[in-house]
Amino acid sequence: MPGPGLPEPAVAPGQDPRKYARLMSAVYDATMAGSRAPARPRGVIWDSWQRLIAKGLRPDRRTPPVATASTVEQLRQDSGLTSVVDEVSRSLSALISTGDSIFALADAEGRVLWRSGTPKVLVNADKLGFVEGAHWAETTVGTNALGTALVSQRAVQVFCAEHYNRSQHPWTCAAAPIRDPGTGRVLGVIDVTGPAATVHPATLALIDTVARLAESQLRERRDQSLNRLRVVAAPMLARIGSPALAVDAEGWVAAVNSVPAQSRILLPPDIAPGHTWVPSLGMCDVEPLPGGWLFRLVKDETEPAIVHVMLDLRSSAAPALEMVGQFGSWQHDISLRHAEILLILAVHAEGRSAPDLAADLYNDPTRTGAVRVEMSRLRKQFAGIVVGRPYRFADSTVIEVRYPPDRSELLAPSVAPAIRAIRASQGTGCDHVL
Repeated sequence: MPGPGLPEPAVAPGQDPRKYARLMSAVYDATMAGSRAPARPRGVIWDSWQRLIAKGLRPDRRTPPVATASTVEQLRQDSGLTSVVDEVSRSLSALISTGDSIFALADAEGRVLWRSGTPKVLVNADKLGFVEGAHWAETTVGTNALGTALVSQRAVQVFCAEHYNRSQHPWTCAAAPIRDPGTGRVLGVIDVTGPAATVHPATLALIDTVARLAESQLRERRDQSLNRLRVVAAPMLARIGSPALAVDAEGWVAAVNSVPAQSRILLPPDIAPGHTWVPSLGMCDVEPLPGGWLFRLVKDETEPAIVHVMLDLRSSAAPALEMVGQFGSWQHDISLRHAEILLILAVHAEGRSAPDLAADLYNDPTRTGAVRVEMSRLRKQFAGIVVGRPYRFADSTVIEVRYPPDRSELLAPSVAPAIRAIRASQGTGCDHVL
């Protein structure tokens, strides 16, 4: 038996997989019929079966619900896993290069967000419903490595009739959860699925190792992000001369000045520039930073600071966003798409709904999924500057747009209908939107 904390393979080294498959088939049939089984499955499998039997889940074929492509893209952005997809895929390339197995990466809810494999094996997976956007939670499709790993919070291998759903018996799968290195919260799960004949005791240990490497990569990226934030924030904290600190978008502390040392603070869910009450700090004046926030401890009667945001569109090749706060400024290059969105919001101070922006950008008000993906990216990068419902600049910001001398050259590569309309409008120089 493996030691404490080690992943337990479905078929132990030296065990005959075919003999074990026959035994599990008999155990499965007896258990599902309510009869006396010749043996009892492994603990992780038995616990899963009992959960599903208690819920009344039928063991016959169940087709998982599948999200739309635009929803999948939004889920990818929200998963926190985009930065490790390529590395995880490379680490498992030898395992899936044989053409028998599929690699998948799912989010914390068990929704398959990325999938790769040879065309032949992907076609077989399609028939099973194991596709991008499919919800493979345990309560949706029964005992399977991906869903059961999320419930048990550990690496799991499922072989043949250990699956609760009969249609999955020809398969074997192994999966391991990926946790946020700071909080320990499960972000998602790595899964490798293939024909039952491909089962191997070492597969589970390999996938578990790759999951730990992904967590290490996430930790390294967070440290790099904090270091970049620290470079911007440190001079500001020095100028403030009073208790203050800088944190990233998740509340991890990058730099402090005259504030008790702590690694993380709990950010208010509706955080925005201006006055904000923070339980561990009290009343604070909040300014956005690239990838985070600057908190300055203040008295209740202090007037909140106004944040000045300058959208520099004088060069189509290098649009930029500059924020000027009470204690310093920072500038960040932005993509063409983000420049388009920010300009549209600057022109429409009252705000734009997702269908409005879809029409503005794509001339198609139904493309709200694509809009929400872009807004999610933008709001993560520039937290607090843009708020939602409708999308608009925060009330505590003053927006300045710097146009090129020739309005016809405004964001020249853009073909968005709204940008074309702004190009055709009259005026040069700087416009302000409050």
